[in-house]
Amino acid sequence: MRICVYGAASPTIDKAYMMETEKMGEELARRGHGLVFGAGANGLMGAAARGFKRAGGNIIGVIPKFFEAEAVEEIYAYCDELIMPDTMRERKQIMEDKAEAFIIVPGGIGTFEEFFEILTLKQLCRHKKPIVLYNLFGYYNELNATMISAINKEFIKDNCRELYFISDNLAEIIKHIEASVQKDYTIKDYKNG
Repeated sequence: MRICVYGAASPTIDKAYMMETEKMGEELARRGHGLVFGAGANGLMGAAARGFKRAGGNIIGVIPKFFEAEAVEEIYAYCDELIMPDTMRERKQIMEDKAEAFIIVPGGIGTFEEFFEILTLKQLCRHKKPIVLYNLFGYYNELNATMISAINKEFIKDNCRELYFISDNLAEIIKHIEASVQKDYTIKDYKNG
C-alpha cells in the first residue's frame, strides 16, 4: 500500500517528534508499504522519508518546481521517483491520486490544510481511503476536541467521526490502515443539506 504522509517541514521542532516519525516510516516500510510525500528533507517529512529509506521502502516525492527554483526548502535526495509539478494544487492532487491511505503527523498550516482537504473529499465521497491523525505527544488533542465540539453543536454530522482515526499508538494505526473497511455511505449520509 502506498501511504501519503503529511507533516511539518520545519527543522526546528522537537527532535522527539522526528524520532517517532522515523520509527513510523521504518515500520511501515518493513511491512511492505511505500511512501508518497511532499519531498522535503527537513522536519517530519524528512524523518518519514529517512525511516522508509532505512527499511527499503519505495519513496515518491512530489514538490513544485518553484520550491527548487526559489530554494524554499531542501529536497530529500533519495526519492525513488521525484515529481515536480508547477503548482501546489497539482502537487496535492498527485499525492492524493497516488496514495491509498493518509497519515497526518504533527505539522503546521499546510498540514492542517491537507488534512481538511482530504477529509472534505472523503465526506463528499470522492474517496474511501483511510485517514489517520498520528497524535504524537497529544499534538492533535485540541483539533480533535474542536471536531467533537462541532459534532456536538450539529455543525458536523455524528457519523463524520468515522471519516478519520486518531491515535498515538503506531500499532493501532497500522492495524487500522491495513484492515480498514470503509462503510458505503453517500454524500447525503454525511451532509445535513
